[in-house]
Amino acid sequence: MKFNYPNGKPSTTYHGGKSAKKQATSNQRLASFSNRGMTFEHALNLSNDYYLKKGVAVVHKKPTPIQIVQVDYPKRSAAVIKEAYFREASTTDYNGVYRGHYLDFEAKETKNKTSFPLKNFHEHQIVHMKNCLAQRGLVFVLLWFASLHRCFFLDAKHLCHYWDCQADTRKSIPLKELEEIGLEVSVGYAPRIHYLSAIDSYYFKGE
Repeated sequence: MKFNYPNGKPSTTYHGGKSAKKQATSNQRLASFSNRGMTFEHALNLSNDYYLKKGVAVVHKKPTPIQIVQVDYPKRSAAVIKEAYFREASTTDYNGVYRGHYLDFEAKETKNKTSFPLKNFHEHQIVHMKNCLAQRGLVFVLLWFASLHRCFFLDAKHLCHYWDCQADTRKSIPLKELEEIGLEVSVGYAPRIHYLSAIDSYYFKGE
């Protein structure tokens, strides 16, 4: 099925105490959701369901209004959507509440092994994150390196800095720099992606 943004351009496909970096061991990566044929987005949704059931946090994926343009009816009992448009530009993927604070974050993935391309983000998403930062929300991105089975938490202020510099010097965020300024998120079973541990470490200093 083909989706387009309001400007008519095709969308990209989205298949998406101790620091959290120290918690991500090689054994956890071997048991990662990707080895079970699970997408990054689905693993995040399961993680949010886990947090909700445990009464830890309330986080949901934002629905995006869709305008259906073309529908085929191969048979009376079924309809197939062939083309649709996003009614409005999306902001970020997820928002919610944790420890009395508003959360707002985007989840992206890449097959690159040495850096994360900034082209995976859109201008309106950066603007939205800057607006949320101005209101003192906890705003960040989760970056999944699919080929490496590694997930990183990065505060949105760092992403916005890279974004603002990309016209002159930056087209991507090097993995080595992510390892320094971000936090590696542990990947396991329950929850699949334990990003709240990164939030605890980064924003609440492990309290």
